[in-house]
Amino acid sequence: MKTIAIIIAGGVGSRMHQDIPKQFINVYDKPVVIYTLEGFQRHPQIDEIYVVCIEGWHDILRAYAKQFNITKLVDVIDGGESAQGSIRNGVYHLEGKAADDDIVIIHDGIRPMVDETVLTDIIIKAKKYGNAVTSLPYNEQIFKVDPEDETTTTEYIPRETLRRVSTPQAYAFRLLDDKYHEAYDKQIGIDGSNYTNTMMVQLGVRLHFAAGSDKNIKLTTKDDLEMFKSHLKSDGRDSWLK
Repeated sequence: MKTIAIIIAGGVGSRMHQDIPKQFINVYDKPVVIYTLEGFQRHPQIDEIYVVCIEGWHDILRAYAKQFNITKLVDVIDGGESAQGSIRNGVYHLEGKAADDDIVIIHDGIRPMVDETVLTDIIIKAKKYGNAVTSLPYNEQIFKVDPEDETTTTEYIPRETLRRVSTPQAYAFRLLDDKYHEAYDKQIGIDGSNYTNTMMVQLGVRLHFAAGSDKNIKLTTKDDLEMFKSHLKSDGRDSWLK
């Protein structure tokens, strides 16, 4: 049984307002996507890495991977028309390469601070249950907008009933491949902001929560990028915290 990572780096990053895709922005002389890949490269249970990459950047990614010694990189795959399309391309690319019970981890290339303990926990849970999604409690109060007056509310959702789910998330390959074919055949869970986890739920799959980390930020805006830089500069100064 192998553990395979599919890193999604197919976006253009328009909200970052930069001249290059945000996954290739250099932070302290290293592209964001390389920080992400290094987290998977270091983890002893990750066997192979595939990257779904924006068109025109494949050779650049391969060159960076060679420069920064990402030896687990197996292949670079064309991105899709959406996040779901990119993930689908990555999953379909594994057909004939991955065994049914291989664990496939899906992760955003612009989440460069993936934690080793988070990866370990989703691998353990996915091997046990067939899937696992990174999750955290929701610590803010959530109120529903009144449909008749969107400036008011009379109803809230107890935060104890909520979990924030992001990547990394992991699935047995047979489940993942079957459900992507089903989703695209039935046109379910593939539009808008849908991702693998939301698609799975819409197709009737029970998902299992795994550990998450507040440091696992997604670099969407310039503020996120500055936060990432701050984390790198802190260099463990909060290590006394339990």
